[in-house]
Amino acid sequence: MPLDIITIGTATRDVFFRSPKFKVLRDPEYLKKLGFVTGEAECFALGSKISVEAPVFTFGGGAVNAAIAFARQGFKTGAVVKVGADESGDALLAHLKHERITAFAARDKKIETAYSAVLLTGGGERTVLHYRGASEDLARRDIPWRALAARWAYIVPGAIPFPLMRELVMFLKKRGVSVAMNPSGHYLAMGAEKLKPLLAFLDVVIVNREEATLLTGVDFAKERKVFKRFDDLVPGLAVVTDGPRGALVSDGRYLYTAETFKEKKLVDRTGAGDAFGAGFVAGLMEKRDIHYALRLAAANATAVVERIGAHVGALTKKEFSGNRFRYLSLDVEPL
Repeated sequence: MPLDIITIGTATRDVFFRSPKFKVLRDPEYLKKLGFVTGEAECFALGSKISVEAPVFTFGGGAVNAAIAFARQGFKTGAVVKVGADESGDALLAHLKHERITAFAARDKKIETAYSAVLLTGGGERTVLHYRGASEDLARRDIPWRALAARWAYIVPGAIPFPLMRELVMFLKKRGVSVAMNPSGHYLAMGAEKLKPLLAFLDVVIVNREEATLLTGVDFAKERKVFKRFDDLVPGLAVVTDGPRGALVSDGRYLYTAETFKEKKLVDRTGAGDAFGAGFVAGLMEKRDIHYALRLAAANATAVVERIGAHVGALTKKEFSGNRFRYLSLDVEPL
């Protein structure tokens, strides 16, 4: 049966530890001197034995998080990932099967499945200890080229080699597939000029505020100039998330803005970006309406941060249709 969407990218085994003894320190002047570039640090006593809540074992990675969001919205979904030939890889693939996702998985006998240990504070802030593992060793031989037939592809590239990614996007476009991408830090660091041959074929590109500034070279305080630069780089929609302030979308003619839904309780921010991006594309697939897509994106991100785990709270179609997420403040004006 033909697929609606295929996700391509990273897949990880995750474990979450939460403790009130994980403290957040904010001292920009002092901490930056020590190498903490954000001026913030998550800390606990050196040499101590710290009690934590029961660990939560789940799964993550951009391709996995997005695939689950699409599947729960009722789309026939596939995921192209690479995992180790190990217990974690077995568990991850079983999880995808449970979510009714078709896994196109390469198994690496030498490199283990990617793994993340997430240290959560009581306020939902976190530090991630990440082993990249097999997830970012995806090679050309690992791509199921003949199986890449779907209406859409959603790519979270990690450190997949740029030449392979360009070849993959061109292959998909020639087959009539619409392509959305949430570029990784590895890709953004390449700069706009190098990424142009890739960006020029994207139907949707999704970044956060800081990433938009990095990619366009324009301070986000000049947001209209940021989006005009995006129009030079991307023929499709440019989506920029702005944390609790909401999100903005440009289609080259109009600038759409959306606020956020208020979470019942902020538990864990992990996966919020993946939830928003996948929710937005799922909305476009459902109705081809930017307002609807923004509402689904905001709702899905809110639901995810209310649960521990990068996709545990991802909404089903029935949950989204309820009263809670029926209205979101939205605006549109000429760009």
